[in-house]
Amino acid sequence: MTSERAGTRRPSCARCLRPAAACLCAAVRPVEAAVQVLILMHPLEQHQAKGTARLAHLCLAGSRLVVGEAFAPADLERLLQQPWCAADRLAPRRALLLYPATAPDAPCAAPPALPAQWLDTPARLRLVVLDGSWRKSRKMLWLNPALQALPRLALQQAPASRYAIRKAHAPHQLSTLEATQQALQQLEPGNAGIARLADAMDGFMAQQQAYLPAMLGAS
Repeated sequence: MTSERAGTRRPSCARCLRPAAACLCAAVRPVEAAVQVLILMHPLEQHQAKGTARLAHLCLAGSRLVVGEAFAPADLERLLQQPWCAADRLAPRRALLLYPATAPDAPCAAPPALPAQWLDTPARLRLVVLDGSWRKSRKMLWLNPALQALPRLALQQAPASRYAIRKAHAPHQLSTLEATQQALQQLEPGNAGIARLADAMDGFMAQQQAYLPAMLGAS
């Protein structure tokens, strides 16, 4: 299914919002996870052809993707705390932020410790993922005190990124899709289905290499 964006005749996919010629939908691999995922996308990432956040959202059943940089405090609190389904009303979710615990985040205060008992019940967790470059994600953190107040989940022994079409500043810096996969595997080590996110990443990279060869190796 396609639609046309206002002001242009170029058709776009109504599901993934990408130009029809570069539609993401063929790369989507449905994944069921007990952990809910909330992706906060920096506005400058919305039309980034090499971004993976929307693909992660399309893969993860029940996930949410919201665009913004500085959120109204009440709006952000609702995103972090409100029930997304009937089960959440019976057992409220606990929000935690996917972000390095020791990153140089001044002027942010040190984050609260992640309670060990939270990790015993993945179905009570809501993982918050910031989609943007490190500079953009740091700014989002600085501008939103409610994010600073969340316990953090840091990736443990994450593999080097396989994201050949968008350079990172260091090998440990992953695409949003890769980072989300690694975080979910830490939180749900028994959920073999999470590995399907790697299949989605492979499909996405193959598609991008076919449609956007000039962008290979671009920053």
